[in-house]
Amino acid sequence: MPQLNRKKRFVALKDSIADLIRPAVEDAGFFLEDVFTSNPGNHRIVTCMVDGLKPLSLDEVTVVSREISALLDDSPLLTEAFTLEVTSPGIERPLTLPRHWTKNLTRIVKVTLRDDTEVSGRLTEFDENRAILIENIKGRMKTHEVIFADIKKAQVEIEFNRKDEI
Repeated sequence: MPQLNRKKRFVALKDSIADLIRPAVEDAGFFLEDVFTSNPGNHRIVTCMVDGLKPLSLDEVTVVSREISALLDDSPLLTEAFTLEVTSPGIERPLTLPRHWTKNLTRIVKVTLRDDTEVSGRLTEFDENRAILIENIKGRMKTHEVIFADIKKAQVEIEFNRKDEI
């Protein structure tokens, strides 16, 4: 039973930190995707996942890190020493919001549908209901219209030989 109370405390802390820092992150022009806390040993780590409409530069991450750090230093939420990590979502992050799709326009996306079939192709357009993926099958282009309501999971595929913007 103590484990449940500890978990609730971490969830409450995570939510409280998110509520505290979200306005500053948004004022800087970014989105707060998530907050994670962990306690390896006697030390706390606070990880803030921040994203934007375009990939964040190191300078942008530095600015938002300083804003978050100042807020957490002045807050009574964390009374013990902590390490702050500010990161952006990796390629493995599922595409779940319209802005995720916007940011990844022209990238190759792998979609798993609710019936577990998979479709992969270059994201060429989307609207509030569907996405259009163009699959290159040995030089022959095949168009897939994927309805968002039918998507179980969607992720960007890594492209090692991508030529700038397409």
